[in-house]
Amino acid sequence: MKGKLFLLVLCLVPSLVSAQKFDNQDRERYRDALRLIAADVRKYYYDPKMQGFDFDGRVREADEKLKKSEGLAQSLNIIAWTLDGLNDSHTRFAPPGRVTRQDYGWRMAMIGARCYVTQVQPQSDAEAKGLRPGDEIVSINKVAPTRDTLFTLEYIYAVLSPQPGLRLQVRGPEGPVRELAVMARTRQRKKIIDLTGGNADDIHDLIWEAENADRMTRTICHDFKDDDLAVCKMSEFNLDGEHVREIVNRARKHSLFILDLRDNPGGYVETLGHLVSGFFDHEIKIADRVGRKPGMKPQIAKEHRDPFTGKMVVLIDSESASASELFARVMQLEKRTTVIGDRSAGAVMESRFYDHTLGAEAAIFVGASITDANLIMADGKSLERTGVIPDEVVLPTAADLAAGRDPVMARAAGILGVKKLTAEQAGKLFPFEWPKL
Repeated sequence: MKGKLFLLVLCLVPSLVSAQKFDNQDRERYRDALRLIAADVRKYYYDPKMQGFDFDGRVREADEKLKKSEGLAQSLNIIAWTLDGLNDSHTRFAPPGRVTRQDYGWRMAMIGARCYVTQVQPQSDAEAKGLRPGDEIVSINKVAPTRDTLFTLEYIYAVLSPQPGLRLQVRGPEGPVRELAVMARTRQRKKIIDLTGGNADDIHDLIWEAENADRMTRTICHDFKDDDLAVCKMSEFNLDGEHVREIVNRARKHSLFILDLRDNPGGYVETLGHLVSGFFDHEIKIADRVGRKPGMKPQIAKEHRDPFTGKMVVLIDSESASASELFARVMQLEKRTTVIGDRSAGAVMESRFYDHTLGAEAAIFVGASITDANLIMADGKSLERTGVIPDEVVLPTAADLAAGRDPVMARAAGILGVKKLTAEQAGKLFPFEWPKL
């Protein structure tokens, strides 16, 4: 289905974006990008047999498509489609940066088997058009979002081919299907950024963007001293050992701990090792690594001199991916915690990023994340395409989303014996923050 989805979007994109000059020199540039990235995949991909997929055949087909490409968006989608044939969550094309930055003003997620709007930005076109949290997304540009297609849709419209707007079919909690054309908020960026230091504004903008990214992915914690409970929401596995120790030390001041890994896309292997270590007084094998090289060392978490030993609950959902899934499953297999929420993303591989520069005076950067190891858990299974099944499935309803309630967090507190934290109160613990364009 994913490959067919890319082909469908290849047909849709030209009608959704304005025409721009695209000549044979541009086509050759992206044919070069395809050749470089394909060579990286052949050299570094964890399975030299490409999981039985005819990768070379896909590359040849993509090259023929690039010869006839009518624009930048189509070219980028063709290269991405090439890698998508591997059906590997961590092998992805990274296109060059764009002159415009867009935010559609709303967020969605799979909850169980359905896709729902989870957030709508105040004063956005989405709000003005009547889109609301709790609305079910029936289709996006005529494609139905499912657990198999949602990640690809988000990747296409947020990374590969951002659009001026999206055509939605949505269904309210008790209403009929309605059609909306929701426009994005757009910020124009400079076409060329001076990294030599000759333009202080360019350097300042890069620093500002880095600080904004740090703000959006920071870990936030709350203490409930009367209940001897600490609650932390970890947005990404992007922390060094010192900051992970701060989380563990915060938990150690209490007998009860809730770690919220919902919406956490994963991150660094080192962060995962530090976090697992914080809950055990002995060495823990996270996973065996299987790749091209025989005898690859497993991922190991070292013992902790003073780990958190109290009771804890881990929260996951369909957006919990990679390192967050590995953490939840290790804790589950070791019978160290209760995992609740929704089945996780099933996007669990180990990868590295390989980049290339095209052009000289005005450089264009392209690259790809390429899987170099499959990860096999202590039960002999991989989480790729299956995910973590919670010990207890707890899903917010459309009414919960509309009212801003968090029944999952409230249930986690209840499991630990804390009855005072209601779904209404839990929904206010971690207010959603919109990124700055």
